[in-house]
Amino acid sequence: MSDKKQKKQQKLKARLPRGFADRSPADIRATDEMVAKIRAVYELYGFDPVETPIFEYTDCLGKFLPDQDRPNEGVFSVADDDEQWMSLRYDLTAPLARHVAENINTIQLPYRTYRAGWVFRNEKPGPGRFRQFMQFDADTVGAPGVQADAEMCMMMADTMEALGIARGDYVIRVNNRKVLDGLMEAIGLGDEAHGLTRLTVLRALDKLDKFGVEGVTLLLGDGRKDESGDFTPGAKLGEAEIKTVLDFIAGSTSADWKAFFSNLENTAFGNSERGREGLAELTQIAALVESADYTDRVKVDPSVVRGLEYYTGPVFEAELLFDVTNEKGETVQFGSVGGGGRYDGLVKRFTGQDVPATGFSIGVSRL
Repeated sequence: MSDKKQKKQQKLKARLPRGFADRSPADIRATDEMVAKIRAVYELYGFDPVETPIFEYTDCLGKFLPDQDRPNEGVFSVADDDEQWMSLRYDLTAPLARHVAENINTIQLPYRTYRAGWVFRNEKPGPGRFRQFMQFDADTVGAPGVQADAEMCMMMADTMEALGIARGDYVIRVNNRKVLDGLMEAIGLGDEAHGLTRLTVLRALDKLDKFGVEGVTLLLGDGRKDESGDFTPGAKLGEAEIKTVLDFIAGSTSADWKAFFSNLENTAFGNSERGREGLAELTQIAALVESADYTDRVKVDPSVVRGLEYYTGPVFEAELLFDVTNEKGETVQFGSVGGGGRYDGLVKRFTGQDVPATGFSIGVSRL
């Protein structure tokens, strides 16, 4: 073989791994400007910066993504030289919980902090769905009351406007996972033995905006096949249980959430003490939001779920309401650009002590 042919065969093809992207000068400068505006709002509220590394021990991150038989299902993992598994962080919240637990004797509570950084998901990439993206988080650790959750929602509203998003073009939606726990109890999934099925149901509900009622119904049943042929196993609920969940969805998307709550108390949900506690907390948050004159910006919405398992109380989403054209040329609403909630159990995993916490994450790359 001639040297010319051999060199031609040895030439590498320049290509990016799927789900990753190069960044242009314009993208970098726009991101820097956005991060500076977010930071200014966070610091106005009294939050201070902290930074954690992009790698954590896998067991410290916890099993909150759908990892099944291997440590790198949902996350990117490598084995350290001492055979301990390390993973690239999939969010900025789990590393903060580890940081607080490791420094619990020197950190003054409540601990109010913010972090910006890249996170990584070992998931199927698609249009607008990347495996590496930037988030900007703010968290309050050590404040048990829903006042901290209400403040988080109002700070996110102020952040949206600092970024130039006009009032009326966004909304901060808030729900409570305890309400959803009440729903789980109403369909017979109240105990820990049904943990995996519960999580499957919650993740199905979290796909309502993306797949609609028909897609959610499939995910509550045997499962759903997407356009590429990939199959997502469902929760395998019975017809009666699926109907209860769909009735909840139909009621939760109505404008009158107070009437929805009142109706819930007259159903199987009304027997759930945890569900009633969630309703009471939401009512308190609504009163705080009203007293601060944020009612046109922060709204109770019982259809908000949030997919991660570690949330224990109020959950929130920042949603843009204006229309955009998607990759298929369809006109759709832009949708969620951030979210968060209360995660009182994350630090306790390390310390054994109750350490309440709540936080919010803005999807910088999405914005």
